[in-house]
Amino acid sequence: MSSPDLADLFPGFASHWIDTSIGKMFARSGGAGPPLLLLHGYAQSNVMWHRVAPELARHFTLILPDLPGYGWSVAPRASADHEPYSKRAMAAVMIEIMEKLGHVRFRLAGHDRGGRVAYRLALDQPGRVERLATLDIVPTWAMWHGMDRNLAMKVWHWLFLAQPHPLPEMLIGKAPVEYLDWKMASWTKTKDLCAFDPRALAHYRAFFSDPSRIHATCEDYRAGQTSDLAADERDRAAGNKIACPMLALWGSAGIPSETAGPLKIWREWAERVEGKPIDSGHFLAEESPQATAAALLAFFAQT
Repeated sequence: MSSPDLADLFPGFASHWIDTSIGKMFARSGGAGPPLLLLHGYAQSNVMWHRVAPELARHFTLILPDLPGYGWSVAPRASADHEPYSKRAMAAVMIEIMEKLGHVRFRLAGHDRGGRVAYRLALDQPGRVERLATLDIVPTWAMWHGMDRNLAMKVWHWLFLAQPHPLPEMLIGKAPVEYLDWKMASWTKTKDLCAFDPRALAHYRAFFSDPSRIHATCEDYRAGQTSDLAADERDRAAGNKIACPMLALWGSAGIPSETAGPLKIWREWAERVEGKPIDSGHFLAEESPQATAAALLAFFAQT
């Protein structure tokens, strides 16, 4: 999927179409310094980083891919077990992208679904990740096992999108842009779309209007309820923890604010973790880009 009328929000960055084991993946790269991989969330694309990228690129070589099934990257064929959209499978593709671009070891940050890919990569391939940052998530295990009434009302889409095909695809497909706009607005602190650059919204709306992408994003959540939860449960039973230094950021009005406490939860999953809230809703990098960039820079600049 591509569209010549969508604005380039990363002037001076290179665009890459990268052959991987699942097909062609799209990524942008730019900046100078140690490699920093930035992963987006639902229902967005690499474009979500456009407000923090200029400052981060002064210190790091940024790699910003679209996750499988999102943006301009290939949407793998789904399977009955949803494994092509597991965070483990996505993480493996991210490693392929980084190796194709010449990076074996790197710093890593992920927002939302990208944060789940990021912490899974850090657990599965600890030698790859120097430092890890997650934005507005707690582990999948904590979400499902902590799904009380309050959290379920906040993240009802977890249960909705994980329903068997074709229910969520059929309902979303009737009005995809309206669904996307309403859902994203509901996750912001102001409960509207004023935090988003209209040019970025055009990117999100374009990819989410494709039925194959709606299906892919539902598969992402189906994998979350099956493969991803099972992987977390195995790690928790084995006592596995994220070994590299970790930063957890969350919106003061974001999704993790409904949990037992993001930092408390992450300290059960990582050996060395620090963190704090950012004055925003779910979309830290777009609602509060200066504070988000400053927190990421302070963390990733450490050695």
